[in-house]
Amino acid sequence: MPSNALTTPTRRDLLKLAALAALLPHLAGRAEAQAAQPFSFDGLTEEMRALAGQPYVPADTPEGWWSPLDYDGYRLIRFRDDLARWSEGPDAWRLHAFHMGWLFPEPVRLFDVSDGTAHEIAFSTDDFQYFGELTDQVPEHGDLPGVAGFKLNWPLNDADRWDEVVSFVGASYFRALGQGNVYGASARGLALNTWTMTPEEFPRFSRFYLSREGEVATVHATLEGPSLAGAYRFVIRPGAVTEIDVTARLFFRSAVEELGVAPLTSMFLFAGQNRGEFDDYRPNVHDSDGLGIAKADGDRVWRPLNNPERLASSYFAETSPRSFGLYQRMRDFESYQDPGARYDLRPSIEVVPQGDWGAGAVRLVEIPSDLEANDNIVAMWVPEAKVAPGDAREFAYTLRWGDLTPDPDGPLAVVAETRAGAGGVSGVEALENARKFAVDFRGGTLASLEAGAPVEPVVTLSGGHVLSQVLERLPEGSDWRVVLDVAAPKDSVVEITLHLASPDARLSETWAYQWVNV
Repeated sequence: MPSNALTTPTRRDLLKLAALAALLPHLAGRAEAQAAQPFSFDGLTEEMRALAGQPYVPADTPEGWWSPLDYDGYRLIRFRDDLARWSEGPDAWRLHAFHMGWLFPEPVRLFDVSDGTAHEIAFSTDDFQYFGELTDQVPEHGDLPGVAGFKLNWPLNDADRWDEVVSFVGASYFRALGQGNVYGASARGLALNTWTMTPEEFPRFSRFYLSREGEVATVHATLEGPSLAGAYRFVIRPGAVTEIDVTARLFFRSAVEELGVAPLTSMFLFAGQNRGEFDDYRPNVHDSDGLGIAKADGDRVWRPLNNPERLASSYFAETSPRSFGLYQRMRDFESYQDPGARYDLRPSIEVVPQGDWGAGAVRLVEIPSDLEANDNIVAMWVPEAKVAPGDAREFAYTLRWGDLTPDPDGPLAVVAETRAGAGGVSGVEALENARKFAVDFRGGTLASLEAGAPVEPVVTLSGGHVLSQVLERLPEGSDWRVVLDVAAPKDSVVEITLHLASPDARLSETWAYQWVNV
């Protein structure tokens, strides 16, 4: 089992943060220092409700020796494991901090909560190790105005090792791990106007209140930004699948063009549907390979991710979905051939709404990218009801982090592979303005059917038309493949859905795809 104790961020991790930070405005929101005080989620909620009734005032960004740090300088700082907070307590949790500087100029304040009382956790240069040129530049015993964020460690994979379970750092971003995972996709507290006509806003977690009891850690946070103030609660239960129960209470100063709830962020560079566009020895490079949606009526939708030539956006209208998420279905090393990145160990993230979320849509945003350091995929829930000034909203959901492989004994076959290439017959000149899609289905009752069974592909299409379709049972194993040739005028956006059915039953989940014929 690999170690997940990421004491020193890798270059890949830091480059991802750099790509995100390039978009982040300085949305600091620091409260005044306070002594130990009573604490409750309801009390924090009322504080943020009152704050939303006042004009937004960005906090000052304190200047210090850390201010000029660049990538190379920041990577010379490491938190001291022997000074992890909570080390003396009866629980198995350990609290580590991330240093300010480089991409993180605004201080975040941490509070330890016990017996209903919050005590601020102070940090100084004594809590960190400084290497290289920083050794002689950093003042000894120097107080820090805050930290960039934190991570919580717990014996996730081995009783004798404290592996990193969850980290919060940068705006409202956070990541978690299930057993055997390495970091990949991320979550955010909220998304505001993501790739709309209105500039995107990145509200920021400015304070965290942390407590733990046995195998459960609880994190409360304040969210601050120009358009809103919010109070959050995260109840973290580590395991084979790590679960985080999230409650978000939001209070809006101004209208928001598009509200994104439970936003997820990931990376998709290439796979079978766009493999030919990259000169790379690896078969696949992605943190997630598909968006999965469990609809209220029990149907499941699988939307393979893509790295488009221009910005792409898809909306999947739904009322009270059972779940949605970004998944990494490919779980064998051979699919990636990358012993450094270990994309086969990246966690899937599933959002399970609690309560009635009403009408809205799961939105998928795909951003063109030529580097695997870029997180270019966003998935989120967009409520149908628009946000007006003075509105208050509350959302509750569970985030599940882990392998999350499909149930092999489920009744519906799932999409095992999506491939794409030039349209037309192999071996002759490709058809102009046509694309071929090969979709493999696996499992369910479909796997027990012989070739020639009464199985039909059910295809819907907008923006183009089907030139041909072929269904066959593959000669090895029990997979079934549908091959579609689709044609569309230049610059068309083609939406395709496909599932397999017998005369009296649905046999597979729904494959959905967007092809832009640029």
